[in-house]
Amino acid sequence: MLALVVNPVAGVGGPAGLAGSDGADVQLEAAERGSHPRAAERARLALEVVAATAGASRQSVLTAAGPMGEDAVRAAGLEPRVVSRPSGETTSPADTTAAVRALVSAGATLVLFAGGDGTARDVAAGLATEPVPSVGTAMRRVPVAGADERHGGTAALGIPAGVKMYSPVFAVSPRAAGALAAAWAAASESGGALPVQEREVLDLDETAMRRARVEPRLFGTMPVPYIVGRTQSRKAATPASEHAAVAAAARGAARAMRPGVRYLLGPGGTMAELARELGVAKTPLGVDVVLDGRVVRAGASEHDLVDEISRGPAKAVVSVIGGQGFLLGRGNQQFSARVLRLLDDDPLVVVAPEQKLIDLGGRPLLVDTGDPRVDARLAGFARVITGPGASSFYPVHAPEIEGEGHAP
Repeated sequence: MLALVVNPVAGVGGPAGLAGSDGADVQLEAAERGSHPRAAERARLALEVVAATAGASRQSVLTAAGPMGEDAVRAAGLEPRVVSRPSGETTSPADTTAAVRALVSAGATLVLFAGGDGTARDVAAGLATEPVPSVGTAMRRVPVAGADERHGGTAALGIPAGVKMYSPVFAVSPRAAGALAAAWAAASESGGALPVQEREVLDLDETAMRRARVEPRLFGTMPVPYIVGRTQSRKAATPASEHAAVAAAARGAARAMRPGVRYLLGPGGTMAELARELGVAKTPLGVDVVLDGRVVRAGASEHDLVDEISRGPAKAVVSVIGGQGFLLGRGNQQFSARVLRLLDDDPLVVVAPEQKLIDLGGRPLLVDTGDPRVDARLAGFARVITGPGASSFYPVHAPEIEGEGHAP
């Protein structure tokens, strides 16, 4: 039976440029910067795919009360069966863990969860037979309900809605999650099963992350349904041997910059190298606006970027997330659909060492802005700057567009 749990505040820190959403203070600051959570909306998008499947609307969905799932289930036109309620007016990680345990006890075979890596940790804790360690404790594997290739217990699948999504437990988009859930339900009804893989649950210490210490830790594993093109891969770090290639790509990007254009430098190691090449300071994991060789806005939020774009020509400068292939929608939510709509017909400058493209093994680059129309505009082929005077043209797919989820 399908189940859903939503982290109501997941993703609120992304457009605000806060590199995460953990903690009441961060959530308050994000709200003050005009940012809004997006987990409920993305959960609805996933469930609408389930509801559109023949016969699926007759099924109920196990869930938690109110904003933790019930509201999204109703919005998608499905029938919620509430088996858990939050402990107070605001929800907590403990509420998510308790909800997952209640969903499993009620017979859930697939738990969809809307959030990011922090939510994945809470879900893993609900599935686990041992406690999931907190940030700062020693890394160890946390067993969950089985580890075979075709799992007979409860599996889980993330609907991407957070800021940090290092873990390979998420679908590539909300609609891809819905398609996987619908396939899971259909297979269960016919007595079959989808392939399931044990996948890592990774997370960062957000306080350290804001100081540019990006150190993902393993907090456990969970069984995840896997279909090529629908389930994302783990984010891969850039090995030391590739640093020279990253520097070469950064030099190529710096030489391609034109006077009078505002360049919105996204987060990541390649962008940090580009900032070094330009001789400017880079906000750790933030977006900085560079005009004619100087920073005119550091640590910009979505609202800040809208303001900068109104002042003159601008381009978003992004890199490729190693292993996953995402250009947009993972860790750089300041580049929202609203921001991208304001840019010209060629809104992106993509910078990456050629090896990152080779390592994708033919899989496309991905964009997930939350707006299918914007994603469709960006789909096709992107010119990727790989060095001084060197570039590659590489396919870009939009998983939220029907059919894109089947990309190899």
